[in-house]
Order: sequence, then structure tokens, then C-alpha cells
Amino acid sequence: MKRYFKYVKPYLFYFIAGPLLMILEVVGEVVLPALMAKIINVGAPDRNIGYIVGVGAVMAVFSFFMMLGGIGGAYFASKAAMNFGADLRKDLFRKVQKFSFANLDRFSTGSLVTRLTNDITQMQNLIMMGLRMMLRAPGMLIGAIIMAFVMNPSLASILLVVLPVLGTGIGLIIRIGFPRFGKMQEKLDKLNSTIQENLTNVRVIKSFVRENFEEKKFGESNQDLKDASMSAFKVVIFQMPLMSLMMNLTTLAVVWFGGKQIMAGGMEVGDLTAFTTYIVQVLMSLMMLAMVLLQSTRAVASSKRIREVLDTQVDLTDADAGEKEREVKKGKIEFRHVSFRYYKDTKEKVLDDISLVIRPGETVGIIGSTGCGKTTLVQLIPRLYDTDEGEVLVDDLDVRNYSLENLRGGVGMVLQKNVLFSGTISENLKWGDDGAGEDQIAEAARAAQADGFICSFKEGYETVLGQGGVNVSGGQKQRLCIARALLKKPAILILDDSTSAVDTATEAKIRQAFATSLKNTTKIMIAQRISSVMEADKIVVMEEGKIVGMGKHEELLKSCVPYQEIYDSQMENRKEAGA
Repeated sequence: MKRYFKYVKPYLFYFIAGPLLMILEVVGEVVLPALMAKIINVGAPDRNIGYIVGVGAVMAVFSFFMMLGGIGGAYFASKAAMNFGADLRKDLFRKVQKFSFANLDRFSTGSLVTRLTNDITQMQNLIMMGLRMMLRAPGMLIGAIIMAFVMNPSLASILLVVLPVLGTGIGLIIRIGFPRFGKMQEKLDKLNSTIQENLTNVRVIKSFVRENFEEKKFGESNQDLKDASMSAFKVVIFQMPLMSLMMNLTTLAVVWFGGKQIMAGGMEVGDLTAFTTYIVQVLMSLMMLAMVLLQSTRAVASSKRIREVLDTQVDLTDADAGEKEREVKKGKIEFRHVSFRYYKDTKEKVLDDISLVIRPGETVGIIGSTGCGKTTLVQLIPRLYDTDEGEVLVDDLDVRNYSLENLRGGVGMVLQKNVLFSGTISENLKWGDDGAGEDQIAEAARAAQADGFICSFKEGYETVLGQGGVNVSGGQKQRLCIARALLKKPAILILDDSTSAVDTATEAKIRQAFATSLKNTTKIMIAQRISSVMEADKIVVMEEGKIVGMGKHEELLKSCVPYQEIYDSQMENRKEAGA
């Protein structure tokens, strides 16, 4: 509870007012049956209309205040629950935003979506229900038991048999239900992941005609969730008939023994009516408590999953940064004996003893076979990951001594997977500089060879992009991402195979624009095509996580066998394509 008190404190008034107003309902629930008994026992036999009207008026007043209490209690309970959930969701989302890539690898996207939505909703439901029942159910239970024993102690002794039986049954139901609700949330995670993956990659699925396979996979996940849900809700299904059975048996027993007392002259009809109402109230309050406890089992399972995210130690922070105010200015980069592994419990290194110096304003190409560590290497520069061994320095300062904001603010990245967001082209480009004007945006787009196709659209820069940029081609998407990075005007620009979908002529124009508009920017270009990097100031050749060659194009053709093999292979393919 200490973990969540920070979300309760700002709305403490709502958390207190809600249950207190529900006390008005409790008072009415306890008093009304006694007043009704007076009408039946006194007013009706004597045919005293004035007495009946007077007591009825008092009952109407109580009913009015019960209505106000019920409305007010529900209103404040809702306010408390909704505000609690909104603040918790905000903090949970903020925590996810701080996650490093390594942290994100622990949770699937579907799981995080479920935790941010469904799991928080379960906690909101518990708070809403709990605040409404917190004082009402116990108050009604205690009040009804007291009134029952005051009215007829011998008849009320029936409760001494019923309450332990119900308490035991409710305890067993909760004990069985708790683990089942946890499993149900896990199955919901899996289903959400399947849906998210399917909708994101729907074009790939259609192009490979894999709809039947995906339907089968979805069906399996859906069936698993249904089975887990049924297993959990069987507990709820069993609870209601149990409570109803006990309520009906108890009512029957009360009417049977009470009827005998009336016939013997030991009890009045009005008292039996009121007594029966109190017995029903006792059982109803127990049913309310059972529903709250059952909801709490589901909410506790959700709370555990939320805490897993909140308690995750972010393994990449700038808390110990020595020069947080420092910004990246020159763009010098140095790798000193850098090694890295994605899985820390294995000996296999993705990068092994990398040493490399990139001077300010230099254009460096990185080439090598798939999986040789090219992308991993450049991701260490803006600290998307941290090294296992060695140091990465930017402007002669270890990247761990920068604030993450200033370090990443000085580095522009165009990743392998080009991502655009829902909104206009202009809004997407402004990710690079939120305050950029129309002229600056157009200049960046021209440098990225994107202005031409943007202007061909009817709405130009105000063209609305679909989710992920689905209404532009792969090459157009790459150029928009490059323009976005250029608008940032970074000291270091990293292009991770970001022109693979662009024809060679357009790619040449982009490189030419880099040479003029980004003359002082350090440029790192990862590429599969040698033609993309052959004019670079320096080409780094990688193989199995190591640097196996470094130099200009002509030098590497003479001295680096892996580079020669890549070159020969590409030239041969080009000849075959020409033939």
C-alpha cells in the first residue's frame, strides 16, 4: 500500500468522502425496517392513519438522505478511482519511457499494453467498489446483526450457524480464484501481443498469404484466454448460487421459526417482517464483501504485474553523470577496447575489443556481413546500450558522463527500421526540431531528396500519414526519416542502412547534400552496398564483432580480403543484372 499511497494522497478528500457518504445508506438500511415494523404492529391494527403517515414521512426523509448518500458516495468513489488510475498510468508510462533497450527486452509490447490498460482498470474497479462498500457492507452487517439480536435473540442465533459456513465458503473461493486471475492476465498479454504483431505486419502477412496461419495462431491464443477466463470465472459463478442458497435457506428458517413464535404469541408480525429484512441485509452485506474480496484477488494479481514494471531497475541512467550540463559540439567519437554482449550470462560477444577513432566532421562508412555487429556498435554512441568492457567517448568525454538528454540531443539517428507516426508530414519532420519553420523543414527535405514527392501530394507537407507511414513507399519513408534527422542539426549523424530502399542516383544526391549542408557534422553510414560508402573518408570493415579492415576504398581493395570479397560479389551481381 505504501507504493500506491502517493496516488491516493492528492485525492484523499474523495477517498474519505465516498465511504462516509455511504454511511447515510447504512443508517437508512438499519432504521427503515424498524419503522416499517411500527406501521405493521401499531398503525395498521389501530387503523391510525395519522400514525402511519407520520412514520411514513420519517421513512421518506430517510430514503431521501439515503439517495443523496448513495449518489455522493458513488460520485466521490468514481473520482477517486479515475484520478488514481490516471496518475498511476502516467507514472507507469513514464517509467517505460525511461527503459533502456535491455529493459524493454524483458517485456513484450502486448504485455506492457495490458499492464497500462487492463491491469490498471482492475485496480480502478477495486477502488471504486471498495470505497462504496468499505463502510456500507461492514456497517450494514454489524447494524443488521445488532438489530436482529435486539429484536429476537433466540431467532437471531440462526446466524451463528450460517455465518461460519458462508465465511469458510468465501475463503475457499478467494484462495482458489487468486492464482487463476493471475494466469488469465498472462493469457491476455499473449493475445494482445498476437493482435499487435498481426496488425503491425498485416501487409507482410498478406504478401506471404499467411492469413490462415495467423488466424490459427490467434485462435489458439484466444482459446487459451477463454479457457483461463472460464477457469477464473467459475469461481465467481459458484459464489453467487452459494450465497443465494444460504440466503434462501436462512430466510426459510427464519420464517418457519418466527411463524411458530407468532402463533405462540411470542412475536409480532411486523417484527418478523423487519427481522427477515435484517437477515437478508446480513447476507447481502456478506455478498458485497465477498465481491470486493474476489475483485481484490484479480486486482492484486494486476497490482503485482504493475509493480514488476515500476520496480524494474533501469540499467541505463545518467544519475552518476559527471558533466550533465555538457553538450555534444564537435562530434569526435572514440571507441577504446569496447566489448559487448546482449546476454550477459553467455561468453559470446557481439563486439570484441573494438578500438576506433572518428574525427569531427569525418564521413565514415561501416560495412560487413549481416550480424557482424555494425548496428550494435553505433547504438553505443547515444547510449542505447552500455558497453560491457571498454569506453565510448564523444568529444573526449565518456558517454556515461553526459546527461542522456544532451548526449542524444547531439546525435541524429536514422535506424534500420524507419518509423513514422500518425500525423502530418510536417509534424513528423518536426520531431527533429519542434520549433522549425516552414523554410527549415523544406530545406531538410530537399537535402534528403524528399521535397519533390512531398510537393506532389495534394496537401504537401500537411499530408496526413497513416500509422507507421503506411501510405508512403519504403524509399519515401527512408527519405522522410533522413530529413527528420537532418532537421535536428546534430553534431553526429548515424545512418543505419537508411538508403537501402532508395535508388543509386537518389542516394548519390543525398550523399552530395551531406557533403555540403553537413560539412561539419560527423557522419557514420552503415551500408550493405559498397557504392554507398566508397567515397567515405574512412571505411571500417567488420566481421564477427571485430574490425578486420580500415582505410579508404582503394586501400581496402588491396589489403582487406573480406572487403575484396564483398566488392567482387557485388560487382559480379551487377554484371549479371546488366546481362
